[in-house]
Amino acid sequence: MTETKKLHVVLFPWLAFGHLIPFFELAKQIARKGHKVSYISTSRNIDRLPKLSQKLNYSIHFVNLSLPLTKGLPENAEATKDVPLDKVQYLKKAFDGLESELTQFLVDSVPDWIIYDFTPYWLPPIAGKLGISCAFFSTFNAWSSVFFGPAKDIIDGNVQRTKPEDFTVPPKWIPFPSNIAFRLYEINRFFGHGQENISGVSDWHRFRASVSDCDVFLVRSCNKLEREWLDLLPQLHQKPVVPVGLLPPSVQDTEGDKRDAWGFINNWLAMQREKSVVYVALGTEATPSQEELTELAHGLELSGLPFFWALRKQHDFLLLKLPEGFEERTKNRGIVWTSWAPQLRILEHDSVGVFLTHCGWGSIIEGLKFGKPLVMLPFLGDQALNARGLEEKMVGLEISRNEKDGSLTRNSVAESLKLVMNDEKGKIYWEKANEMKKIFGNRDLSDIYIDDFIEYLHKNKSLCID
Repeated sequence: MTETKKLHVVLFPWLAFGHLIPFFELAKQIARKGHKVSYISTSRNIDRLPKLSQKLNYSIHFVNLSLPLTKGLPENAEATKDVPLDKVQYLKKAFDGLESELTQFLVDSVPDWIIYDFTPYWLPPIAGKLGISCAFFSTFNAWSSVFFGPAKDIIDGNVQRTKPEDFTVPPKWIPFPSNIAFRLYEINRFFGHGQENISGVSDWHRFRASVSDCDVFLVRSCNKLEREWLDLLPQLHQKPVVPVGLLPPSVQDTEGDKRDAWGFINNWLAMQREKSVVYVALGTEATPSQEELTELAHGLELSGLPFFWALRKQHDFLLLKLPEGFEERTKNRGIVWTSWAPQLRILEHDSVGVFLTHCGWGSIIEGLKFGKPLVMLPFLGDQALNARGLEEKMVGLEISRNEKDGSLTRNSVAESLKLVMNDEKGKIYWEKANEMKKIFGNRDLSDIYIDDFIEYLHKNKSLCID
């Protein structure tokens, strides 16, 4: 990069770790290039971020905001992982209460850019008055962003999707064949969860206002993965679109602590055959029902495959139980790990063959960074669209569910795992995932995208219009 003035870039993510972490990865990349970064969230969320390497500690300034006490929001709940799905609306109401404190920070610091999420619909006008340039950062890939449609209400004669059935087919603004769409049971769940909204502002309105008033639309993707989808975004949103790359996290940067846990896990993995272990992790947001958890466990048992299951500790609001005797019956070939698990180190290990994932975009990036074929079990939102897109690319197989109600069976879990791991038909998934490693695990490619992104920020700062 040529000698240019250092930028001051503020990042302000939504209070979900599927958003906090990608914003954190972007913050690290901006800081690596020598710029000042202010990462803004609540204190508890900042404390739960992966620890920074010493080299980056001085260039990222963490700004703690105080989440307002909000009736209906449990005490100490500062992220979506802390509350059941029906309480997220209260978290959004509390998030809106950060407006005043954030505004004061912007007035005092006057950064060059603020990069923000879909939630703070009120932020762009504030930044505009202060002469701060605004970047909307989509933590989704381009095909999901395209599927959800334009920020403006009117497209091709006021076409809108209002019924669940409208989301079970690709929208008309996708001009090429695709299977990117929801199944009816998936979108019914989505609509069902969105009926009550204590914040008074719908997610659609938040997204529309956040995108309509931004100066540039950033997306966590790259042309080698989905050029045809990225090409649709500028026309769809009537905004410049800048892909920032896939932001693959670094093992060295993010998981240097808790070595005792990794020591035990590493020893167990070292005793397994190469590419023989199923790594199971469903992320921080996806919460299976008791029935789904039971069928998943029985499916792992039926498969006969060695497994490492990172089953996060549950909260008081949802205490799920594994089938009686499951851990005892599978103790010679599987581990259920309920504390923090170093996912990147596990996926990097040679004994891990297949990644059974909920299909969050961050987890997919981590799995394909190491060329692991996927067995996909989506639960929420864009996870289903990710599964459809990756099945098109033949890097993974989705576990089949009942088409009417989305119910899961142990047989479908076991059959999917055995097909990808051992069957002749599964070889294509290994081959395609290994090809994807050249994109997802390519640090040089990632650096090129970050350099281009930084150059864009330099050339287009302070162009915000009040």
